[in-house]
Amino acid sequence: MHILMITDVYFPRVNGVSTSILTYRQALISMGNKVTIIAPDYDTVTDNEKDIIRIPSRHLLIEDEDKMMKAGHIYKLIDELALMDIDVIHIQTPFVAHYVGVKLSNILDIPRVESYHTFFEEYLYNYVPFVPKSFMKSLARRFSTAQCNNVDAIVVPSTAMLKALREYGVDAKAEIIPTGIDLDKFNSGDGQAFRKKHGISMDRPTLVHIGRVAHEKNIDFVVEMLAEVKLQIPDVLLIIAGQGPAENHLHKLVERLGLVDNVKFIGYLDRNTELKDCYCAGDIFVFASRTETQGLVLLEAMALGVPVISTAVMGTRDILLEEMGSIIASEEKADFSQKVIKTLQDNEMRGALSVEARVYAKAWSEDRFAGRMFDFYHEIIELHALQGSDEIAVSEIID
Repeated sequence: MHILMITDVYFPRVNGVSTSILTYRQALISMGNKVTIIAPDYDTVTDNEKDIIRIPSRHLLIEDEDKMMKAGHIYKLIDELALMDIDVIHIQTPFVAHYVGVKLSNILDIPRVESYHTFFEEYLYNYVPFVPKSFMKSLARRFSTAQCNNVDAIVVPSTAMLKALREYGVDAKAEIIPTGIDLDKFNSGDGQAFRKKHGISMDRPTLVHIGRVAHEKNIDFVVEMLAEVKLQIPDVLLIIAGQGPAENHLHKLVERLGLVDNVKFIGYLDRNTELKDCYCAGDIFVFASRTETQGLVLLEAMALGVPVISTAVMGTRDILLEEMGSIIASEEKADFSQKVIKTLQDNEMRGALSVEARVYAKAWSEDRFAGRMFDFYHEIIELHALQGSDEIAVSEIID
């Protein structure tokens, strides 16, 4: 099968969508499929640019890290794409990629599937603060409904996300297919080496948060919770790895709460090397995002044997099972901080959670979910062919 993925974001731009696309791409190729990606040109290249078509792009005013593809350059490729024997178009993002993907699907008569990666209702208003929150949430719902109902099928990573879309009025065919993880890559890391490099004592109680440093990730709550932990464990350290638009705000919050010596901002880390070491440098992985449609970082932490303490909201509800490598906390500083304190102080408990985490993560293999995605593609391709046959039959009767 030849899959064409169209996306507004991909490596070297680091985020959950890029990770999901890369994971599926690798797994589908290993199954014998061909995957071509149309993505923005970031003026730098990745380690593997094979079958990636980079499109000239312009910077966005509201987000320096992202770029917007120039659609006209994609339409110039139509004749070339028509010769590629593409079986299905998988639209990964709702901006230029969506509208281009729909148009290519219509012109080339190829079925289109779209993934709903981002909970826009709880996302957009963070980046347009001068517009009322209620208006932006309503706009996000209408925007999502129109797009999801304009494809052959949608893929969502969690039960909660599909429920929300159905409540919006999305009636398109849908399948819940999370993104798995590459268990061969996330099987070991050198936490001691990471601590040594960054001047962290080997016995210092350490929490880790990895992910895009964005407002919707609710890192404010994690920092405020840390202040409660510090009251009982004064030398506790929180590592925040990643970059994003909330960095300046978080630095100011850390200073205001008197946590400068308790928080270390690391920035982006190489996914294949130091990122895994960073996970393993933590005694606990902490997370409190309200907008995750899945939460791959939780699975990556557990695959490396790092216990997780997290809220269970939206997509994280489908991942987290109490005491299967994780502890679920409410978004209340007292509850979350006490669970962190108890886990930091109980070595035996952490050890048991670590073992459980590794076992549990094995159920989230990328190959398992890539197989489900392949079957879904096949189903949509067959439905598209049947619909085409029905149209031909009707036209023959009319003639």
